[in-house]
Amino acid sequence: MEALLQKIANTHSLDLRTSQALTGGDINDVFLLNCTSEQYVVKINSELKFPGMFTAERQGLELLAGSASFRIPRVPYSGTIGTYSYLLMEYIEPGTKGPDFWPQFGETLAGLHRNSRDTFGLDHDNYIGSLVQVNGSHRQASDFYISERLEPQFRLARDSGKLTINTTEFYGVVSEIIPKEPPSLIHGDLWNGNYMVDSKGIAVLIDPAVSYSIREMDLAMMRLFGGFPESVFSTYNEAFPMVNGWRDRMELWQLYYLLVHLNLFGSGYLSQVRAVIDRYS
Repeated sequence: MEALLQKIANTHSLDLRTSQALTGGDINDVFLLNCTSEQYVVKINSELKFPGMFTAERQGLELLAGSASFRIPRVPYSGTIGTYSYLLMEYIEPGTKGPDFWPQFGETLAGLHRNSRDTFGLDHDNYIGSLVQVNGSHRQASDFYISERLEPQFRLARDSGKLTINTTEFYGVVSEIIPKEPPSLIHGDLWNGNYMVDSKGIAVLIDPAVSYSIREMDLAMMRLFGGFPESVFSTYNEAFPMVNGWRDRMELWQLYYLLVHLNLFGSGYLSQVRAVIDRYS
């Protein structure tokens, strides 16, 4: 791996002095590169296993950076060397939360979600975890959520024998529940491991699965695994009021993320998936 890191540095005329491994999850190897002029974080994985993953991640980070909301790491370089792909990002010195961190988080998230366009989706597919996330274009939120989020995950679960259900009636119920709101730019995978705090106490978002989607999806993911205080949601709702009944829809959006976890990690998530399906059937 040291030879690969040196090749990446040489490709971009970086004077690499030392490197050290960082925690990178199950998909990527992650390293801190200490160069003469600057420090960088580099993520490395297999281009054969995950084609286009870092190209899509770079596009997602750049889209978030252009939203005038959260701080996002700069991505000066990405590319491939042999069978490896890499993403080279600015290193952000970690810090601690200040007293206003969570109210600011809620207000900033509302600012992100005010970014909109005419149709749901994105001009390219990307990834959620190690699974491809499709982002076809739709005019209606319900069509987007059913066709681009639920159905691909249900299909994966059926094909692998993890779950078999008749989705026709379920989709009919779901389409009536989903509010008719315009698309919002969302992070798409906003659990508590995908933000960090910089040296000034400001929230930084990382590892996006962006799309122009239903804004309640970010809130639902934040509530699924915890780590976000209730004050975030109340502050968000003051800044960008949600459609009535939003709390009752949280599990509907969480279904997508539970299906992703079912397909990635197995039957430990099956009971939660079935409980959500039963609730909305």
